[in-house]
Amino acid sequence: MINLPQRPRRNRKNQAIRNLVKENEVMVGDLILPLFLIDGKNKKTQINSMPGIYRLSKDLMLKEIESCLKLGITTFDIFPNINDQLKDKKATESLNKKGLYLSSLKEIKKQFPEAVIMTDVAMDPYSSDGHDGLVKNGEVLNDETLDILSKMALAQAEAGADIIGPSDMMDGRVGVIRNTLDNHGYSNVSIMSYTAKYASAFYGPFREALQSTPKFGDKKTYQMNPANTREAVIEANLDVIEGADFLMVKPALSYLDIIKLLKDNFNLPIAAYNVSGEYSMVKAAAAKGWIDGDKIRDEILLSIKRAGASIILTYFAKEFALSKK
Repeated sequence: MINLPQRPRRNRKNQAIRNLVKENEVMVGDLILPLFLIDGKNKKTQINSMPGIYRLSKDLMLKEIESCLKLGITTFDIFPNINDQLKDKKATESLNKKGLYLSSLKEIKKQFPEAVIMTDVAMDPYSSDGHDGLVKNGEVLNDETLDILSKMALAQAEAGADIIGPSDMMDGRVGVIRNTLDNHGYSNVSIMSYTAKYASAFYGPFREALQSTPKFGDKKTYQMNPANTREAVIEANLDVIEGADFLMVKPALSYLDIIKLLKDNFNLPIAAYNVSGEYSMVKAAAAKGWIDGDKIRDEILLSIKRAGASIILTYFAKEFALSKK
């Protein structure tokens, strides 16, 4: 036998010891489940590109949230699928208190006050142009969009939102939203900024889910270039200064280096969005029998946690929670 003072395998020799020295672990409480809301009653529609994920009417979403709370999932990010006839250039439906989104948020919070409700702040679900900001002469306007976003965030806070999620990537939006919330008595409502949201090809299934694909062009003038790293630090610095409570990286799996970069340089909690395309690839390969979908799911979530994310938004949240029962 050779003389080896250090034998790393000693710490791997059985499951009990491996558990003792485990450096990272994904817990159900780390996860946020995105949910898709549609108008109607007792309505559930399959998202073709996201097997196992559905658009739900308010009554069915209430039942889904109840079942998830019993599994230990506490936080839900709710996205609206708005009928095309309600969309316009200024996203006015986003402020309709009797409309699908705001009325549903209010009811969800009334039924489940213990649930943490996160909302989405961007114009694209309500915009006839399909962009995250106000469009004029083919250009997405930054400063003119901020007023719309701040009103949207305030309406969501009034409806009971616990966490506001600006996903639009307009410059200055966190500060404007923070000021608006504070000035109207909602200083306890948190902001989870989509800090480093990249112009990614991984969003395709999500856009099918919301039917919010841009009517022209793309989102590269406001979402980040996938080639850039240091730009994420600039965005994060601004969000910290402007009053964000969490910094998010989106997508997660192809941007683990960005998650680690923000974790190493900022003291705020880091969130990561394990997006629709990442979910769909796993489901498609698993359906073909090419991979073990459950093991791949857990390895992906662990990689995101290991990179530095304290919070993971993922469509795998419910099935992961069920696997822990």
